[in-house]
Amino acid sequence: MSVPMLKIGAVLSTMAMVTNWMSQTLPSLVGLNGTIISSEGTHERIVSGLYPGAEEGWQVYSTASDPDGRCVCTVVAPARNLCKRDPRIRQLRSLTEQVQNVSQSMEVVDLRTSRDLQYVQDSEPLLRGVDGRLHTFVSNPRSLTSKGLQELKGQMSQLRPLFTVVEQYRLDLQTLGTLRMELLNLSIILTAIQEEIGAYDYEELQQRVLLLETRLHSCMNKLGCGRLTAVSNPITVRASGSRFGSWMTDAMIPSSDSRVWSMDGYYKGRRVLEYRTMGDFTKGQNFVQHLLPHPWAGTGHVVYNGSLYYNKHQSNILVQYSFHSRSVLLQRSLSGAGYNNTFPYSWGGSSDIDLMVDELGLWAVYTSIPNAGNIMVSRLDPRSLDVLQSWDTGFPKRSAGEAFMICGTLYVTNSHLAGAKVHFAYHTNTSTYEYTDIPFHNQYSHISMMDYNPRERALYTWNNGHQVLYNVTLFHVIRSDG
Repeated sequence: MSVPMLKIGAVLSTMAMVTNWMSQTLPSLVGLNGTIISSEGTHERIVSGLYPGAEEGWQVYSTASDPDGRCVCTVVAPARNLCKRDPRIRQLRSLTEQVQNVSQSMEVVDLRTSRDLQYVQDSEPLLRGVDGRLHTFVSNPRSLTSKGLQELKGQMSQLRPLFTVVEQYRLDLQTLGTLRMELLNLSIILTAIQEEIGAYDYEELQQRVLLLETRLHSCMNKLGCGRLTAVSNPITVRASGSRFGSWMTDAMIPSSDSRVWSMDGYYKGRRVLEYRTMGDFTKGQNFVQHLLPHPWAGTGHVVYNGSLYYNKHQSNILVQYSFHSRSVLLQRSLSGAGYNNTFPYSWGGSSDIDLMVDELGLWAVYTSIPNAGNIMVSRLDPRSLDVLQSWDTGFPKRSAGEAFMICGTLYVTNSHLAGAKVHFAYHTNTSTYEYTDIPFHNQYSHISMMDYNPRERALYTWNNGHQVLYNVTLFHVIRSDG
């Protein structure tokens, strides 16, 4: 009987890849057409980090190495603009601005020169008249009369503005000399950039990146669920709102929805801000407001497949609100669940019921009096909010700082304050638990929301008025025949 071979690897979803990339030069991408995709049945170590960097310019997709340590399928690609972070683009942008400035200066000089030339042409008959009178007076001084002298003085007064025109010509000559030097410098810089860029075919490079992107997304689809082994350093996305709150993106897999939602506060809130993209959320722009018909309690909300799931204020009722129809689709009581600070996390804040999503679907974390305050985990049907299955973890909820689900495993932190770590894990597939020691940096010392997003494989946290992300390291077991 054939036994499926286990290919074991560690998925390292860290933005450290970006730092490694930026320490290299762009030409290192050119060799990517020699990338090898590992054949079926080989051992491989998959590394993925799907969350874009702070400037949303570079995006790490995936990398792998074979047993000999050779790179198998690596690409770090600009998600929106191939050359956005290339330093030569900044040079070209600066040169473009300089060329525009030179062009504007030349237009001003050309306009002034044309105007002054017209004035000189209009003054030409007067100049000829003055010149003729002067020649007459020089050749026959007796012809110079008092009346003739007055007429000559009048003509000279009319010609006096020509001195200003001549002076302007002198200044324009200096300006033209300066522009000539600027154009010469621009020409030298452009020649250098042209020689450098000439070594690369950016269109070919872009096609190569797109091909690898397709292959790497296919490679990532092979990744099964994994076990948490590490949490990255925090990535602060924004500082906004009060000390408590929640923010999220749609956790549905797959999804092309790029919207971000923010819900400030934990008590009787009704206002949900919807941002078009993560970039808009970071800048606090391009948002619309949803006013919920029922206020929320706590910060354990989640967006799943276009709907917001949240706990209704002063009740154990779960609400499904559609962002598309701007209406409540469903309400259902979570039977026996405590509410109104009966069994909150250690930080309080009406955090009795915590909804979350992982690779397996929608979950509710809560507790009840019959469970003696221990954390209960229930898997929910997102269409009916029926409880499909429940587990008693045996871990006291008031001793937990926060909790999140990854691949059917509940991970619990031992505090919401500085020095917190992931302390406990409950595996629903085997109904077993273990104590863990996975530290993470609680940068702002008061976490009031921590949720895992399976689509981006990142932890979203609200930390003392800061919206913070953590990438996670998962230990994967990938099964294949062969």
